[in-house]
Amino acid sequence: MSDALPPRLAASRTALGVAALRAAHQLIDDAPRVLDDPLATRLVDAETLDYVRAHPEAFRTPPALALRAHVLLRSRYAEDRLALAVARGVRQYVIIGAGLDTSAYRAAVHGDALRVFEVDHPASQAAKRARLAAAGIAEAPNVTWVSANLERDDLAAALAARGFDDRAPAFVTCLGVLVYLDDGAADAVLRFAASLPPSEFVFTFAPPPNPDDPPSPTAAAARDAGEPWRWFVLADVLALRLHELGFVDVEFVSGDELSARYLHDRRDGLRVRRAARLVRAAT
Repeated sequence: MSDALPPRLAASRTALGVAALRAAHQLIDDAPRVLDDPLATRLVDAETLDYVRAHPEAFRTPPALALRAHVLLRSRYAEDRLALAVARGVRQYVIIGAGLDTSAYRAAVHGDALRVFEVDHPASQAAKRARLAAAGIAEAPNVTWVSANLERDDLAAALAARGFDDRAPAFVTCLGVLVYLDDGAADAVLRFAASLPPSEFVFTFAPPPNPDDPPSPTAAAARDAGEPWRWFVLADVLALRLHELGFVDVEFVSGDELSARYLHDRRDGLRVRRAARLVRAAT
């Protein structure tokens, strides 16, 4: 996947890969879309789009369909939960490790009262803003950019410096991000979300790999991109930790539930092939 940006503005390769999967969904999957994300096709390079159009079969293998379904479903579920939170009066939306996520634009349906805080590494954030500008996409007016290195910076302090109110409820997501952090940084994200007043946190995790099995294709691709998975946790250990931190309502969202809710009657082959590693936790 080519990248014409200068090295200092190079986006995370895994973030680019996720954006490419969302773009492929817009180009080759059936309507209705699981996630309607037309901006995704404008944030990836023309070479990638041409490849998807010319070789759709490469994106219709069972592993490719499963990975695309995982990426789409985690975002769709989170955005549906955001809508419920807004209906309850929540007016702050925090996206931790935003990458090339475009949910802030879809969140505009909730009105100007919803403030969106996009948290990401300074280099990744600069790369996203450069891509938006190159594509002629105006930055969403409801977005506040929060630059933070999750393994070095104090997340709460970084958000507070940009106007986040830690005394008010928030909806927080961290999708496909925790697995790249060290143990301390991952736990710090959990502690931050748990510290907020009645709020909701939707995130993904990965259980420890079986040493006798080869790496998953997704983990292998991330490793080869120079962004290896580092944080693993068993579901029961994670549940215990979340309750210790003060979350009172913890739900592990199953693949069967996601399939029944979003993939029924589809003919394009999108399927969940493994247990979902998606969690909803509320304080």
